[in-house]
Formats: sequence, C-alpha cells, structure tokens
Amino acid sequence: MKSLLAQGHLFSNSNAQLEKLNADGGEKFAHKLQAIGLNPLKPTGIDIFQMNMGKMCNQVCKHCHVDAGPDRKEIMTHETMQLCLDVLAQHPEIQVVDLTGGAPEMNPEFRWFVEEASTLGKHIIVRCNLTIILANKKYHDLPEFFAKHKIEVVSSLPHYTAGRTDRQRGDGVFEKSIKALQMLNEVGYGKEGTGLKLNLVYNPTGAMMPGPQGELESDYKKALLANFGIVFNSLYVITNMPISRFLDYLISSGNYDDYMQKLIEAFNPGAALGVMCRNTLSIGWDGYLYDCDFNQMLDIKVASKSQHLKDFDFASLMKRAIVVDQHCYGCTAGLGSSCGGQVV
Repeated sequence: MKSLLAQGHLFSNSNAQLEKLNADGGEKFAHKLQAIGLNPLKPTGIDIFQMNMGKMCNQVCKHCHVDAGPDRKEIMTHETMQLCLDVLAQHPEIQVVDLTGGAPEMNPEFRWFVEEASTLGKHIIVRCNLTIILANKKYHDLPEFFAKHKIEVVSSLPHYTAGRTDRQRGDGVFEKSIKALQMLNEVGYGKEGTGLKLNLVYNPTGAMMPGPQGELESDYKKALLANFGIVFNSLYVITNMPISRFLDYLISSGNYDDYMQKLIEAFNPGAALGVMCRNTLSIGWDGYLYDCDFNQMLDIKVASKSQHLKDFDFASLMKRAIVVDQHCYGCTAGLGSSCGGQVV
C-alpha cells in the first residue's frame, strides 16, 4: 500500500479535502461554536509543543491522517529542531514536548533532540508506533533510551485482538506490537513505582464513534495481561478524523454522509471547551505553526503574524483566533477527542 501522495490521489491535496468537507451543506462548525459563545475559539495557553519530526514511517495504516509511509521523505532538519529548542529554552511555561510523525524515531536527529530537550527539563512524549522498535537492529535499544530520559510513550494499538489491529495497520503488526510492548515492560514501562508511563491509543476500525474510554481501558487491561502478560497505564480513545486516508475510506465505502451526520449530531459543548488546540501548538516538519496536528495536515496555518518558528512570538500566538473547519466536529463529538483521549 502506498501513501495517497505516491498514488497521485486527489486527497493528497489539502484543498481538495476541504472542498469535500464543505460541499455537502452540513451546519458549519463555526456556527455551532457561535451558538455556545465560543466563536472565535481562543487559546487558553501554550502548554504542549507538538512537533512533527517527519512523515517517514515503516507502516502504512489505513486510517492515517498524516498520510505517512516509507515513501514519504519530508523530515525535520537539525536546524529546525534547534529553532524548537531555542523557543523551548526561552519559554519555561511550555512544559510538554510531544514528538510525533510518521515514526519520529526514524529521524536521524531524534536522539540528539531528545537529549537536548531533556536538559531543558521538559516532559517529553513520543508517539511510538511500536513496530519501529523491531524494524531494524538500530532501533532495538529504543526502550532503554526512552527509559533513560524518562520519556512518556504513547502507542497506537487499535485493538487487543490480532484481526482488528492488522486490518487497520497491516498484516503482522499486532504480533510485532505485542513483542514491543513486552520489551517496554521489561525496562519498567507501565509498571507501578517506576514512573515510566506507557499509554495506549484506541481508535475505531470502521465508520463509527468510539465507546466510553473507561470501559475500553478495562477490557484492554484484562485481555493484554491475561493473554500476553502486558501492563500499561492508560488507554486514550480517539475519534477518527474525516481527513486524508480516513476521508478516502469513508467515501469509497459509502459511509461519508452518515459518519459526518453522526459527528454533527453528537456535537458536545463540553467537549468544545476542552479541545486540545486551546493549549497545544503544532509544529510542522518544516517549522510552520498550526493550531493542531489535523490543521497541519490540511495546511491551515495559525491566524497570526507568527506563522513560523523563525518569527515565534508567544504573545501574538496567545491572541490568535484558532482556525476551525468542518473536520473539527471529530474533536467535539460525544465525549470529545484529543491526542490525550476523551476530554469529558
């Protein structure tokens, strides 16, 4: 399976995705915010600095909103990472550095950056796809490296059964993910008293909204412990966003209209109050700034004079209006959705 970009697919163009999302006459997301007094949506802070280290990945998952894969070559350079470090050093109020991709570990500067960010006292999160740990001998010591720097590991595991995981992420992914989780457990991840956090991510394998986070977490913990001896801290439940490969799936499977209507009807004002774009800033692999990772993939930059790391202005960014569009229903439906799981 190739990325949409390698296929020359229409939805490798972000404008084409936005045109589709706005073509069907559903109530505008901004109108929903207006009705509850949240338009324009404003930031509450910049607590989390989420960096896309590049779109290279050893996997090609069917639902990937980044359209990542082995054929993607975009990568954050050493110079751009240094700009990130400069910003982080100047702003102690930014406490968390959240590293994502692609597979962030495939960036050859990944370990250097982690070591530098650690010296600044930041809490570092890595969004590890698990299979990268087994993909090549040079990655086999990642669990020890993560533990040495007390990195919080967040890993997608679409289900605790092989069939549902492999259907979304590719044949053999479940077996490799289980082995990687056992390697993380061996160095202390997910175990009480170690301080090494291991959190998993669930997202539905079809055109449906996820169930309650607490119930799924309990099911995951029982099944993974009983069948594989695996322990972890928390399960984050995330709603699939109707962009990129999942948008293509919705349309090609005939589920697009029903899925969007479900999201619109399930709009939750409480979830809108807690969306992650209010306290997170997303950094593109090329140094441009976005309100969230989804806006980044749709090439919707922040509405601020500070649009790149080279022009970073904390005060200006705090005054900006967060840019919203129809895909934002994915974060406000039901119990809400964010990179940290459900929000209400």
